[in-house]
Amino acid sequence: MNDKVSIVLENGAVFKGERFGAPCDSVGELVFTTGMGGYIETLTDPSYYGQIIMQTFPQIGNYGMISADYESGRCAARGYVCYEHCAAPSNFRAETTVDEFLKRHGIPGVCGVDTRQLTRIIREHGVMNAAIVSDPASVDLSRLRAYQITGAVKAVSAGETVIDDPDGEVRATAVLVDYGAKHNIVRELNSRGCRVVTVPSSSTAEKILSYAPDGIILSNGPGDPAENAECIAELRKLLGVRPIFGICLGHQLLALAAGGKTSKLKYGHRGANQPVKNLETGRVYISSQNHGYAVLSDSLTAYGATVWFENANDKTCEGVRYPEINAFSVQFHPEACAGPKDTNMLFDRFFAMLGAR
Repeated sequence: MNDKVSIVLENGAVFKGERFGAPCDSVGELVFTTGMGGYIETLTDPSYYGQIIMQTFPQIGNYGMISADYESGRCAARGYVCYEHCAAPSNFRAETTVDEFLKRHGIPGVCGVDTRQLTRIIREHGVMNAAIVSDPASVDLSRLRAYQITGAVKAVSAGETVIDDPDGEVRATAVLVDYGAKHNIVRELNSRGCRVVTVPSSSTAEKILSYAPDGIILSNGPGDPAENAECIAELRKLLGVRPIFGICLGHQLLALAAGGKTSKLKYGHRGANQPVKNLETGRVYISSQNHGYAVLSDSLTAYGATVWFENANDKTCEGVRYPEINAFSVQFHPEACAGPKDTNMLFDRFFAMLGAR
């Protein structure tokens, strides 16, 4: 816990701290998340594949790690950074510490660094690659700058089909295309009486329709959406065939399948306190978000596409309706976990589209 370690940014800046978690070096894209809680869900969110997560909230780990709250069975991040790590959590539900969790998954952690200054650098200059190393002199900055996240969806997607039934009567069936899905999407659908068939991201349109779904959900996930050409091609075959609901990466892939475009944000939106505005009603909701790319609003011209939600801070696209193909999507996470339940009603909207029995 007292081993010295450094974070080296691609611009050459060095931040010294103390090591916890796995005793190894790592390279990744350094991003920050502003959530005050929910570090369990953050650490198990597949959307962080290839990234080093930095928490802006100063103390992390005080309620331990609880497997029932995990959003996936693994940690896909390349590193974890916080100001203060609590080594002795106080919570009757805690099963282990953040330190032990990171060791178990081979993820290095850094604490005792000036996370406020690091966050300011990213805010001013944009996300950048970083290395967690014992010897900062060993870092080749040219190689660090060249680091790219590739093959992200394939790395985190389920390898086989899984069927989750609700506790009571099955009132509808939905196929969840897993691009890095969080567990709470399944929980939300199950709680409404929906059977969920989770399929790998590589599934063809024919395979998806073979389960006779009443609707299709496109899950969250990591990486550049435009990299997933095969997924987009199969999704295009499903437009107008069944009701579709896209979440986060699924929102971006739906836009690309509908002829839209995406672009990378300067530092992304990550945290459980992002305001989004419903452009139809003018109402603002607080949402949970984790994304580094956004759909370009002016690129949406097909299928009667209408921008539905926008980010109240930077006016980027946060939701789209496609009335001509019975589809809609949102950039934020209505399933939350962690985060506010303000937009949870979107699952009710989707469920109503299924013609539930």
